[in-house]
Amino acid sequence: MAASVGILSACFEPRHDPRGSSVFAVAPNLNGSDTVRSHEVDDMALMVGISGIRGIVGETLTPAVALEFAQAFGTLLGGGRVVLARDSRPSGEMFESAAAAGLIAAGVEVTRLGMVMTPAVGRAIRDGRYDGGVMITASHNPEEWNGIKFLDERGMAPDGERARAIAALRNERRFESRPTEFLPLRDDAEAGARHMAAVLDAVEADTAPLSGLRVLLDSVNGAGCVHGKQFLAALGCDVVHLNGEPTGRFAHPPEPIEENLADVCKAVREAGAALGFVQDPDADRLAIIDEHGRFLGEEYTLALSIRSVLSRRPGPVAANLSTSRMIDDIAAQCGSRVFRTPVGEAHVARAILENDCVIGGEGNGGVIDPRISPVRDSLTAMSQVLQLVAASGASVSQLVTELPRYTMLKQKFTCPRERIATAVDAIAEAFAVERIDRSDGVRVDLAEGWIHARASNTEPIMRIIAEAPDEATARELIARTRAIAGL
Repeated sequence: MAASVGILSACFEPRHDPRGSSVFAVAPNLNGSDTVRSHEVDDMALMVGISGIRGIVGETLTPAVALEFAQAFGTLLGGGRVVLARDSRPSGEMFESAAAAGLIAAGVEVTRLGMVMTPAVGRAIRDGRYDGGVMITASHNPEEWNGIKFLDERGMAPDGERARAIAALRNERRFESRPTEFLPLRDDAEAGARHMAAVLDAVEADTAPLSGLRVLLDSVNGAGCVHGKQFLAALGCDVVHLNGEPTGRFAHPPEPIEENLADVCKAVREAGAALGFVQDPDADRLAIIDEHGRFLGEEYTLALSIRSVLSRRPGPVAANLSTSRMIDDIAAQCGSRVFRTPVGEAHVARAILENDCVIGGEGNGGVIDPRISPVRDSLTAMSQVLQLVAASGASVSQLVTELPRYTMLKQKFTCPRERIATAVDAIAEAFAVERIDRSDGVRVDLAEGWIHARASNTEPIMRIIAEAPDEATARELIARTRAIAGL
């Protein structure tokens, strides 16, 4: 073990204590970037964006709505072959059937994968050379919600142009409607197992030290139940599994953020676990709890995963503009470059592929390994964190102590969209001599920290994020930005 620690420390020198490193006041980002709207429903209840739609079951999201959007997607594809899957929500089978009907009506050959994680869908598209995919999920929303994620031929969310085209086809009722020669449904029950096997095959570190390591996994009764536990067991871990039945009846609010996980943190302590992992309902995001039962913060999932990969394979990484500067520091220590993108998984995935990145993701617990799937993947995140534990011989809390320490503050303000654009321009002008990125609102990098101001993708609000080495500086950055923006 001592030799392994020495190898890692050549790239990562101990820096700071992790506690107090983040302050979050975050509203969930439901749909990534390039949001468009359906004109026929409540603007705030049916979300229509770059990765699909999301709404309240039986109100704004009905089987008819699901059928129409799926038929629009099939029309845009011009037929072809598509995989169809769902998470564990009780309404999932209903919407799966509706989506299958819409796809078949448009002349698409549909292969059902059943209940699987979203990253398994991305993997299945790539392996089977499908033309796209449809995942029935509302991600981290409460169980009264459901939705549809669309994936393109590369297994990632479509770009903004395609997303707007799907919505336009649906709203204008310009569907392909085949009258005869419908293609039969096919089934593939092994996509989840193949995805898990791919993550296991990609393990690079000696995992012998993980034998008997007690790990608590909370699958929130979602799609990650089966293969999440199997994956950890295959690595030799002693798994304590909470909420491990894929019923879709969430034992706590399903977004894996601190305020929802007090009982899970307590369970980690009581179980004497070395760490805790928490998945969201479609298992594309992962939260981490240390051996003391302390929630680490969403940003640490990606930071630890990047440290793990770069300790073995230095190379470029990708993250969105709102992700912590920890990523830049870790990459710099290994001579690697960071590509920053607009907020949204699809933007990060494209940057990973276009720049041959070895890993990437977002600071919401989402990690993307391009060897596995161009989709955020909780199994990949678990794998990278556990490989780091195995190689270093350190506890999770010790590993976090070695990371840079920052305070991140997130605030939002109700604001008309036209006013937001004016505010963003004013911020960019005020900081014109600094390093600025205007690809998504405006991000300003300063010596003492950074700020990112942007319009929400889903609400008429402006988000301002600031990160600095201490809370006082972060608050001062937000105050300066608000004053410039007139908020």
